[in-house]
Amino acid sequence: MEDTVKQDLGALIKKYDEFISMKLKPSLKKELDERDIIFNSISEYQKLNTQIETIQENKLDELKTMVDLGSQFFVQAHVPDTKYIYVNVGFGFHVQFTLEEAKKFIEKKVIHLQGMADKHTAEADKIRAHIKMALEAISEIIVNQQ
Repeated sequence: MEDTVKQDLGALIKKYDEFISMKLKPSLKKELDERDIIFNSISEYQKLNTQIETIQENKLDELKTMVDLGSQFFVQAHVPDTKYIYVNVGFGFHVQFTLEEAKKFIEKKVIHLQGMADKHTAEADKIRAHIKMALEAISEIIVNQQ
C-alpha cells in the first residue's frame, strides 16, 4: 500500500514539475520577451524625442546625420529641411508630422506603450507567483511523504 502511495505522490510531483516546465516557464518567457520588445520601442521613441528637442533647441534648418539601414550598417544622410518628420505610427505606416506634432504623438505613444509594458509585467508577476505556489506544493508533498 505504501508503495502505491509513494508512486502516486511521485507521479503528482512529476505532474507539477511538468506543468512548471512546459506551461508556466514558457508563458513567463513569452511575457518578458513581449515586454522587452515594448521597452525597446519606448527607447526608440525617447531617442527620437531627444533628437527633435536637439533640432528645436539649436534651431537647425538642415542637418547631417548617420542613418541605420539595418544590421548596424550606417550611412551619412543630409536632411535639407527639418520642419517635418516622418514617424512610424505602427502597422507599417509612417505619418508626416511637424516637430511639435511629433513630440505630442511620441508623448502619447510612450504612455500607451508603458501601459502595455505594465500589463506584461503584471502578468509575469502572476506567472511567477504560480510557479512559486507549484514549487511550494511540491515541497509540501515531499515533506509530507517523509
